[in-house]
Amino acid sequence: MTGSGAQLTGTPSNRSGAWAGLQAFDTEHVWHPYDRLPAPAPALPVVGAQGVRLHLADGRQLIDGMSSWWCAVHGYRHPALDAAVREQLEQMAHVMFGGLTHEPAVRLAARLAELAPEGLSEVFFCDSGSVAVEVALKMCVQYQAACGHGHRQRMLTVRGGYHGDTLGAMAVCDPDDGMHALFAGMVPRHVFAARPPDGFGAGLDPDWAAALEALAADHADELAAVVVEPVVQGAGGMRFHSPACVAYLRELCDRHGLLLVLDEIATGFGRTGAMFACEHAGVSADVMCVGKALTGGYLSLAATLCSADVAAAIGAGEGGALMHGPTYMANPLACAVGLASTALLADGAWMGDVARIERGLRAGLSDARELPGVADVRVLGAIGVVELDRRVDVAAATAAAVAAGVWLRPFRNLVYVMPAYVTSDEELDQVVAGVLAAVTAA
Repeated sequence: MTGSGAQLTGTPSNRSGAWAGLQAFDTEHVWHPYDRLPAPAPALPVVGAQGVRLHLADGRQLIDGMSSWWCAVHGYRHPALDAAVREQLEQMAHVMFGGLTHEPAVRLAARLAELAPEGLSEVFFCDSGSVAVEVALKMCVQYQAACGHGHRQRMLTVRGGYHGDTLGAMAVCDPDDGMHALFAGMVPRHVFAARPPDGFGAGLDPDWAAALEALAADHADELAAVVVEPVVQGAGGMRFHSPACVAYLRELCDRHGLLLVLDEIATGFGRTGAMFACEHAGVSADVMCVGKALTGGYLSLAATLCSADVAAAIGAGEGGALMHGPTYMANPLACAVGLASTALLADGAWMGDVARIERGLRAGLSDARELPGVADVRVLGAIGVVELDRRVDVAAATAAAVAAGVWLRPFRNLVYVMPAYVTSDEELDQVVAGVLAAVTAA
């Protein structure tokens, strides 16, 4: 590969030249998320990041309106997070978690139990959000088997959901309108209800609730749990629903002996204006998945939390062990930076920032309602969504946003933002301008 070994040092123009060979190989041979090979267009080369800005090889800077797919909530190169990685690296980068333990993992588990909704005291570390969902599903099946209900192995969930790209997680994603319809024949068949009615303030729709009750009753002998994203459905469509729906699901699970699994991977750690989205509903889960913002975007780490009752039942069941164990489980570097990230969240300063961003997005994106082809505009916490009445021309929308100095990643019929909490008002104004430019071009 000509030029593939070039070092990316020197001035922006020199770095841009060094990237020529690398970018050619990347375009031809390196798969990017949800893309083909060769890539239809070259990916933008990033050579550095600071605050909320991505530094490109050609010297341009873009404000990241995605916070790197919703995880870099503190921005890039945060001093406390940088220091945590450096300090841990002086001790050890990794050690297996089987039969061994270490301080960052234990302290982070204690922090998560402290921050989590009431009752979620037991922590299983994972290496990605998808794996956290896989672990949650296993927990539910093992719990039911330990309670004498080994036939309860199916999940009840709602359409419009997204929980990850691994096989178990795919099985509880929307089976028709999601990204995984191609694999329908190789995943378990679960029970799907209609997605919750739209609108954070919509309240509980009695017809939706009655349909769910009927499904739960019809399949009670085979269901292990209900699995949902609380309040916000993320990659399945960026839709918001009433906290009353989440509260109803808690009641439904209690009536039918089901576990409630809440996927807070995207919504957790402040994104919706509460530390966890289920807090809007005033309920807790039996099992909860977290990830993304857990390490502030530094390293891949996730966790599956559960109640003491769930853990005790699994421990008393056949084998007594939870049957999962990733190689990089509780990686010390990831746990150390996760501890630093959650310390920033624990001090509560993010609440004012998320409220400020919500106000800015509501004001700025209101102008999008007047643009041709806009079907809806919705904002909750540090999430802003413009829904179109057609599929987005992703290339055109992305180019328009980049020309405005903003990085966005539209999909389907949506142009949306999930900025870092440290985004300033001036930077947020530029992000909004980028969204409007993308919508106009799309």
